[in-house]
Amino acid sequence: MNVITRVDRPLFEGAEWDFSVIQRVHDAIQAVAVNELGLDVYPNQIEVISTEQMLDAYSSIGMPLFYKHWSFGKHFARNEALYRAGMQGLAYEIVINSNPCISYIMEENTATMQTLVIAHAAFGHNHFFKNNYVFQQWTDADGILDYLEFARGYIATCEERYGEAAVERLLDAAHALMSHAVHRYPRKRVTDLRMEEKRARDRRQYDEEMFNDLWRTVPHKGAKKKDKSVEERRRALLQLPQENILAFLERSAPRLVPWQREILRIVRQIAQYFYPQGQTKLMNEGCATYVHYRIMQRLHQTGALTDGAMVEFLRSHTNVVFQPEFDDPRYSGINPYALGFAMMRDIARICTDPKDEDREWFPAIAGRGDEMAVLREVWANYRDESFVLQYLSPRMIREFGLFHVLDDASEQHLRVQAIHDERGYRKIQRALARQYDVAYTTPDIQVVDVNLEGDRKLILHHRTLNRVLLEEKDTKLVLQHVADMWGYDVVLKEIDPANDSVLKEHAATPRPGILPTVGDT
Repeated sequence: MNVITRVDRPLFEGAEWDFSVIQRVHDAIQAVAVNELGLDVYPNQIEVISTEQMLDAYSSIGMPLFYKHWSFGKHFARNEALYRAGMQGLAYEIVINSNPCISYIMEENTATMQTLVIAHAAFGHNHFFKNNYVFQQWTDADGILDYLEFARGYIATCEERYGEAAVERLLDAAHALMSHAVHRYPRKRVTDLRMEEKRARDRRQYDEEMFNDLWRTVPHKGAKKKDKSVEERRRALLQLPQENILAFLERSAPRLVPWQREILRIVRQIAQYFYPQGQTKLMNEGCATYVHYRIMQRLHQTGALTDGAMVEFLRSHTNVVFQPEFDDPRYSGINPYALGFAMMRDIARICTDPKDEDREWFPAIAGRGDEMAVLREVWANYRDESFVLQYLSPRMIREFGLFHVLDDASEQHLRVQAIHDERGYRKIQRALARQYDVAYTTPDIQVVDVNLEGDRKLILHHRTLNRVLLEEKDTKLVLQHVADMWGYDVVLKEIDPANDSVLKEHAATPRPGILPTVGDT
């Protein structure tokens, strides 16, 4: 049992703060986070920024040292207009998965909000970044800042040398494929991003000295029949089928010049950096919210926070974890802060005060006692999909009023598939977990072949899920970008995995002059 030792005076009184207050707040939070909660974090770097700087960070997906692109300015203008009109608030913080962990706090925040932000970001998110296996597997926290500095400098150099328009068009095409620019399955230890600048120089030198070995496999005109060994070698050389479409284009597009390949590599390295965040949104926010709640409670218990500061905190915290009902105009799906925080508290309850239902569903943790040890294990070893599948309890299902509805296009009416009973809880668990499965939410599109014997057409397959086809307009626009980068015709076939039949086919032809290529230089 923790003994509560009262402090002589609060960390601050009122809304005003200065850097000495921030230092005291950080030290007090660190004592609770490390000594009582057992958190393991990267060193913290806390930076105070203005409203305009926060809007700028919004526009460039929260990354410092980011390269320029017109879409970032568009996002800045939109967010600024909404904020000035009072139609949109700003995040209280942005946190970067790096070593040291960088947390941006707004200068307009009150002293209480700065305390909340530091607890939430600098310790909650920080611990999750450092310890969760998905981040350990896919990101290089030590090298990301150096790599971003290299990327920004490299792209700026390309703009000076080849023109801003040419670089911008290439970035447009690459950004359109960011969701298909990641390796979804581990291949080797994550790349050391600090060495990327040297490797980039080596690649440019190699490209200048060598030719693309792919085209040596093109059959001669006199060939009359296919040689299966040549076809197999070609597919092995191209590493087909390939889910990482941008990596395939970077490596194998025959008409791209070396600087274009390097920019494609930069975009996909950044896409890979963000890949874990899409798989852990629920857990990451749940962890950070639970951590800040525990820390703020402890600071208030010891007298480090005044009653007024605690009331201000609780008002903000309640807004963050609010879950609108399905018929509320504000409803936009399940709030990850609400469900994540509720599940973390539920796990803690099961560890310390389990009911018979909890002992039946969670025998490994029910009554275990040390809830923080269990939560640290959970935060380290799960992602959203597996977390929901393992730890969404019947109590949470009842509290959130969850049930499973089958929406079958072949049937006239919706059908309720699961309610609050033994079988229903399992079905609801599986159905909700699937909503967090990237394999379920991101289309399975792969490069499957290249027609080297004729027109060098690139062939992609979309293996549909439940025969759901891609949206026509978006598919046409993205496929056009693929064709421009490939330099030859591209066809995308939507396949029914049940019988391999083609449900729909899309095609695109490269636009001349859109991207400068080998043939143009």
